[in-house]
Amino acid sequence: MRVGVHVTKFDNPAGSAGIGPELAAVARNAEAAGVGWMSVMDHYFQMEHNGGAPDPMMEGYTTLGFLAAHTSTIELSLLVTGVTYRHPGLLAKIVTTLDVLSGGRGTLGIGSAWYDREHNGLGVPFPALKERFERLEETLRICHQMWDQGNDGPFEGKHYQLAETICHPAPVRSPRPRVLIGGGGEKKTLRLVAQYADACNLFGTTTDDVAHKIDVLREHCDAVGRDFAEIEVTMTTRTDAGPDAFAEQMADYAKLGVRTVIIAPPMGTPARWIEEFIAPVVERVADL
Repeated sequence: MRVGVHVTKFDNPAGSAGIGPELAAVARNAEAAGVGWMSVMDHYFQMEHNGGAPDPMMEGYTTLGFLAAHTSTIELSLLVTGVTYRHPGLLAKIVTTLDVLSGGRGTLGIGSAWYDREHNGLGVPFPALKERFERLEETLRICHQMWDQGNDGPFEGKHYQLAETICHPAPVRSPRPRVLIGGGGEKKTLRLVAQYADACNLFGTTTDDVAHKIDVLREHCDAVGRDFAEIEVTMTTRTDAGPDAFAEQMADYAKLGVRTVIIAPPMGTPARWIEEFIAPVVERVADL
């Protein structure tokens, strides 16, 4: 099992000036620990359960570019990009740029978006859920087309129209950056995973719930003629357990087919936490 780190908080005691040095230390410590994945959230405002809008929140792709410069092996992604936050053509270009400058480590993590307060606060349109899912599927199709170096032609969709899907330079990762879709919605989200994605991301609730979601995803793969084995099952969680107890918990998820567990630090200064908790966890779950 692979271990990832998902940074969600930036409330550094040194204020704004301390965020950059802390993230640089996070990147160095994660690389030294053997972490395989690093992500940050894609939000304009901090979420309510993490302190709310007055607390610090960094722009996601700028932060990933910073982390790319301080790492050399870790896969980098947002968990996840809200489909409403960026035009699909621009999004494909941003992810390509991350992939090129990181040497092939950029991944598109994407979802339907949900945080209405930040949309309303900054004047970003927030359509109804049905339309957001329509836009999500069109965005996935646009990104796949832009990463197809043999197809620079137009895209005509219900919500997006692109006259030319040019994306040069090409991504470093071949044949394109990986795509991860976040969420466990059984009718739409997991269907989109089966059709368009290389990975899903589920919430680590209970083993029974995760097992059920995996079964649903497998059914969608069968329906669209996709080999389920091509899709990496990842899971996001928080924990108060020690490394040994956490590894024991993860053994049950590994048996279900979860190949990457992504852990969110409990604080805004996670560099030391990575040394003290994540490094031992990486060793303990490596053979699961």
